[in-house]
Amino acid sequence: MRKHRRKMSYRKTIVAVVAAGAVGIPTAAMACSAPQERPAAPAASTPAAGAAARVLKLVNSERRKAGCSPLILDAELTKAAQAHSADMASHKNMSHSGSDSSAPGYRIARAGYDWSSYGENVAHGYSTPESAMADWMDSPGHKRNILDCSFKEIGVGLAQPGGYWTQDFGTASG
Repeated sequence: MRKHRRKMSYRKTIVAVVAAGAVGIPTAAMACSAPQERPAAPAASTPAAGAAARVLKLVNSERRKAGCSPLILDAELTKAAQAHSADMASHKNMSHSGSDSSAPGYRIARAGYDWSSYGENVAHGYSTPESAMADWMDSPGHKRNILDCSFKEIGVGLAQPGGYWTQDFGTASG
């Protein structure tokens, strides 16, 4: 597993190109801005939605221990995370690059999320949210994304077969 984390204040047209070559390279922290209202993710109605709710609960439990505010499940980040999980499952390939060579920041923006910062965790082969979270928390880079107090929202995707998981973290721009 690898992690992806990127913070930028540039226009998205430039960032999509920069983010593609910066997998796993954290950048300087951005200035804080007031969070905006974000649309809530749809209610749990599918197995993936139920798993997303469990991951959100586990993530927020870890964040609470670290003194971070809880993340809000965001519909657009969930759309990006679910699409990436489905893409990885259909191609049987766990990667931060999509089958169309897209980078996480581009996919998140394509789903409609106007980000000022984002992060992505992916995993493969875990049958439960608890097992995926345990592995992410045992990895310094993944744990850093989960416990990054500057992130305000999250989207979670799960695709089968194979247990392809995606966490997309974000802070909306301006």
